[in-house]
Amino acid sequence: MVPDKLTKCFEYETYHEGENKVLKISLEKCTFPPSIEYSKICMSKVIDVLLANSGITIIILTQLREYEYDFAQTSILNEIAAVYKKLNRDERQAHSRLITDPQHERYIRGSYAQFQRLISSRLKEDPLAAFVELKRLERKEKAILDNIIDERHLQSQQMFLRMMQEAIMIIEQTRLIRTLMPHTQEYDLGTRQIYQNVFNPTTKPGFMYTKLITEFPEGNFVESYEFTSGKDTSQVNIFSFDDDIKTMYHITPPEFRFTEDEYELLDDAKRIMAEHKPTREEFVDPERMREVFLSIGRDLLKDLLQHKSNTIQDKRIDQLARTLLRYTVGFGMVELLLADPKVQDVNINSPNGELPIFIVHQDYGDCYTNVYPTHSEVESWATKLRLISGRPLDEANPILDTELKVVGFSSRVSVITAPLSPTGLAFSFRRHRDFPWTFPLYTQSKIKYMDSTAAGLISFFIDNNAAILVAGTRSSGKTSLLGSFLTEIMRKTRIITIEDTFELPQESMRALGYNIESLKVASALSSPGSEVDPSIGIRSTLRMGDSAIFVGEVRSKEAIALFEAMRVGAAANVVAGTIHADSPYGVYDRVVNDIGVPKTSFKAIDIIVTTNPVISGLKKYKRILRITEVRKEWDDDPLKEGAFVDLMIYNPKTDQLEITDELRNGNSMILKRMAGKVKEFAGDWSAVWENVELRARCKQAIVDIAEKTKDYSILEADFVTKANDVFHIISDKVKDTVGKLDSGRIFFEYNDWLHKEVRRMKIE
Repeated sequence: MVPDKLTKCFEYETYHEGENKVLKISLEKCTFPPSIEYSKICMSKVIDVLLANSGITIIILTQLREYEYDFAQTSILNEIAAVYKKLNRDERQAHSRLITDPQHERYIRGSYAQFQRLISSRLKEDPLAAFVELKRLERKEKAILDNIIDERHLQSQQMFLRMMQEAIMIIEQTRLIRTLMPHTQEYDLGTRQIYQNVFNPTTKPGFMYTKLITEFPEGNFVESYEFTSGKDTSQVNIFSFDDDIKTMYHITPPEFRFTEDEYELLDDAKRIMAEHKPTREEFVDPERMREVFLSIGRDLLKDLLQHKSNTIQDKRIDQLARTLLRYTVGFGMVELLLADPKVQDVNINSPNGELPIFIVHQDYGDCYTNVYPTHSEVESWATKLRLISGRPLDEANPILDTELKVVGFSSRVSVITAPLSPTGLAFSFRRHRDFPWTFPLYTQSKIKYMDSTAAGLISFFIDNNAAILVAGTRSSGKTSLLGSFLTEIMRKTRIITIEDTFELPQESMRALGYNIESLKVASALSSPGSEVDPSIGIRSTLRMGDSAIFVGEVRSKEAIALFEAMRVGAAANVVAGTIHADSPYGVYDRVVNDIGVPKTSFKAIDIIVTTNPVISGLKKYKRILRITEVRKEWDDDPLKEGAFVDLMIYNPKTDQLEITDELRNGNSMILKRMAGKVKEFAGDWSAVWENVELRARCKQAIVDIAEKTKDYSILEADFVTKANDVFHIISDKVKDTVGKLDSGRIFFEYNDWLHKEVRRMKIE
């Protein structure tokens, strides 16, 4: 659809996307830039199109890239179009009075022609300049008025001035002029940089669906850093604001450094690859599929280059192929956001296209980004996640939980759609850490999630086969803490994990040499299907021999089977899981009253570790708030009958977990019961506590040497699991040599090994 008054280059279409009416204008054949703010020709022609099409809410200009002007910016242009229409209609009426009347025409002909030019042409292409020139013309004509003697001339001049002043007042009240006026102090007539204060389109190359705001906001620059995804580097800038509590995460992806020729090459390649629709069979092995499509993309780019008689270095072709992969079978900008090791969560809300992507950053908490996903893009993500998971997502099944694994990161994904989300698709990507958390990582001074005493105490519980539940609200760190428990288990022990969506670091644990079997069961929120019921999955572990059992999350009736596993496993190996609750009694209330586990079965729990965020001003910090033992001598209400006994509890004033009197005085029934099963501890509370403190000293020693040498890699699972192995080997050797667990000697030998090992690593 091309109106006659537009040149051939200025082709456009309108279409509806959700609640928006989009005007998309192709400027591929135009010689002027695709910019309302920088090109007067572009601005004038856009207003012509708005005059011919009502109800436009979004404007997209295309010329190799897409430049999108959102609802607010489009509204400003619509207002200018409406003012233009009104003034030129009024001017035609005035023209019949002023110019066709010889009495008036003889006096104002020259000035009126200038006025007519300003409102019929200048107003469309440069509204601010038109306004400024009208004000100057008004001052000039007022000066003439003071010197007129002829009565007929005076009448003509007054009529012309009234018409001009009405026009000036109408233009002056527009949002565009009101917004620009504070910035006109150094304004030069005809320059267009000032329009940047109003028009800032989101930009994306044609091969991308996602929209990005490339301009930096007018805020306080906080930090800049880069991260690498594979071999591609992205830049991140963080901004805060004096008058807004929100923080902005501004990302510049590697593809924004490509040349225009490379954009054109990617556009051509994407159009060809888009003809292929991946099947369910291809998504069965997503990693293999990505390898195949990466190879296909690389070959396609080479063929297109050969056809164009162009050459690009192989290294650059590889980068283009990786980009092409992200925006075809991949998840586009979401993959780059999740590749940032400092990003913990990525959230996409509905309605799509109108809201930015939100993230949770490890240093700055909740942030909004400069990334805006489009409706078509989120639809493609939903389709891919259906294929990857094999689970439905439709009106009958409006919730989908699955996992997404890409080289460089893995994440848990939750998707909801109508009718649960009436305004469209919504996503939550929770990034899994590249390697398991460890107790020394949690203990270091810049994190302080727990202290070394808590680390030693929980380590003792794990080694002595406790039944543990980690309780907390959403995003409190439950699963990460449970994953760190895995690194405290001796590598000779068999571990079975049970999850509906894989979140525990199973692959990392296998790479570290652990004997681990991972079971996947049906989601508690999904409809019955081919997947195994969680309760059946948990019961099956009891038939798989002596194993430590880890349940990703206790949500529903599978809790009954879990407590059965706890009762059976308590004498053999550790059993642990997570649950949504904010206190020990909250765990009881949820397990017994909501889920229906018998009270007697609830007694199978030995320890409840409660973790939740604590708030300090605008910041949140994750902390273990209490370590609580569950005693068995109660009948009806564990809270009233004193079954919940805190061993350690968080003090917000000191920001520390502190030992309670019960633990300090040796009044822990769980620890005494465990001690009764170990020859070296039986009947000797001081020996038990000495061992807890020994473990704490060993954890702290790792932290101390990491902070002293600034080598924080030794806090990671690879080193920590090796250190845990050495701790057990030295403990066993000392016991055999001196006949007891001599804590002093164990720590001396352990600390000696630790320093030698760190020195050896530095040499290598």
